[in-house]
Amino acid sequence: MSEPLCDYGIPHRWAIVLRERERLLGLARGRLGAGGDAEDCVQEAMIRVATYDRLDETRLSALLTTVTLRLCVDSLRRSTRDANLARRSWQGGAIAQAESAEYRICERAAGRWLLGYVERLGTREREVLLARASGLSTAEAACELAISHKSAESAFTRARRRLRTAYEQEMDR
Repeated sequence: MSEPLCDYGIPHRWAIVLRERERLLGLARGRLGAGGDAEDCVQEAMIRVATYDRLDETRLSALLTTVTLRLCVDSLRRSTRDANLARRSWQGGAIAQAESAEYRICERAAGRWLLGYVERLGTREREVLLARASGLSTAEAACELAISHKSAESAFTRARRRLRTAYEQEMDR
């Protein structure tokens, strides 16, 4: 095992870490674009690596690359999560504003139509879907219907997919 760089001191560490900065920025910008997120990821990676107690100078480049790419993934996940939350909150507000008599009537009609369509599902799918609709978990539905948990999950997923497809087709008419 090679000697840790802590004997050289922090200034030496920063000197060797800073040599990699432009390469890391290129990697981060390729994944995150030219915004400040790429710069933030590179700065965070450099700080983490430069302050790592058991830093091995021979593996510095690989460690910086790995840390930078993982920070980029975290940044993308955070951005996606934030965008999804913003979209959901906006849609929730739009739905709350649309609470009119017409909206409620349409929703009830769609619910009645879907419930009528449930009769067209296979027996297992219908049983699991109705058990879930009555408030049972998938595991509870599986126990009640004397089937495996995996079978109940599969039947529920198939039923939802078929209902969604049928509803979308009906709405496209």
